[in-house]
Amino acid sequence: MPVTFQNIREAAGRIAGHVYQSPCPPSIPLSEATGMNIFCKLEYLQRTGSFKERGARNALALLAPEEQRRGVIAASAGNHALGLAYHGQLLHIPVTVVMPRFAPLSKVTNCRRFGARVILIGNDLAEARAEADIISAKRKLTYINGYDHPHIIAGQGTLGLEIAAQVPAVDAVVVPVGGAGLIAGVALALKTLKPDVKIIGVEPLRAAGFTAALQAGQPVTVDIQPTLADGLSVAQVGGNAFQIARGLVDRTVQVDEHEIALAILRLLELEKSVVEGAGAAPLAACLAGLLPELQGKNVVLPLSGGNIDTPILGRVLERGLASDGRIHHFTATISDRPGGLARFASLLADAGASILEISHDRAFSSDDITKVSVRCVIETRDAGHIMIVREKLTHAGFVLGDP
Repeated sequence: MPVTFQNIREAAGRIAGHVYQSPCPPSIPLSEATGMNIFCKLEYLQRTGSFKERGARNALALLAPEEQRRGVIAASAGNHALGLAYHGQLLHIPVTVVMPRFAPLSKVTNCRRFGARVILIGNDLAEARAEADIISAKRKLTYINGYDHPHIIAGQGTLGLEIAAQVPAVDAVVVPVGGAGLIAGVALALKTLKPDVKIIGVEPLRAAGFTAALQAGQPVTVDIQPTLADGLSVAQVGGNAFQIARGLVDRTVQVDEHEIALAILRLLELEKSVVEGAGAAPLAACLAGLLPELQGKNVVLPLSGGNIDTPILGRVLERGLASDGRIHHFTATISDRPGGLARFASLLADAGASILEISHDRAFSSDDITKVSVRCVIETRDAGHIMIVREKLTHAGFVLGDP
């Protein structure tokens, strides 16, 4: 069934009081960093940490009584599963979720905490979906697609209604794209209310299914690779979502892993917001200079989710620091005589760099037994500072190399 603007309005009334109407404040530091007037839609403040609650609540509330009694099932990498589990618990609807084995541990744990039955199977979402279809048929459970079910799309569209009310002078909304349910709903809502608003989609370069669909004129399956934006890792966009979005989205761009990592770091440092890769993708596009036409414009970034595993967050932040030129690792050949290391460390200190890690490699160093290779990780200010440090060391006679 087609999704209409009226469906989105009705969904807004249906979920009111049950799903948090997240704020959309301006961000002075992000505006300064991008040259745009940035407003952040704080969807990570939802009870389950993402916008997926909107569609989940709407879809569950529209089930027939018998469907509610039997329960629902979904294949999800995490956020859709969390939304269904939480609101299923509130509505006393049994929920089963099938997750790929790589699903973040925090999302698996929280789904179970909300009372859902969690099944971990498959290496990707497609394999999890195949298992969910088998279970659905066997147990007569209603399958709810996390990005293509009409009621899901209508529910996600309520985010667009809120943006229109909260930022009346909005010029553009930069939306993360996985299965395309969010951008379809947001685009339908905003283009109806404000036809001149630009809707821009952002995908990870490693999972660019929407771009492939636009090129082919229909959803196609693409090869996906592991990405920090795991919530956007969908091999094929939804058919319903694509039909809605294709005529409403003005532009689509892709961001790489370094750009996503840097955006996560910037949100943590400048906005004090812990946001997962999918939620950071819109900012990544802005910081990477992919949207120069938005300079000076009022731009809304939906920070769509904050469910990132703590161990992964640590690794992501290290990558972000490396991309920002604030940590640097290299090898150097130094004297293995007394005072050799002290001289090396003293030069680093004089250059304003702090040593984070240093290790000697004597077994595989040069034939000169008076020399030793060291692997060093240092803390620096930026890429320019790295060049200064390396030049100072090279000028002092140290031979530098990559790790």
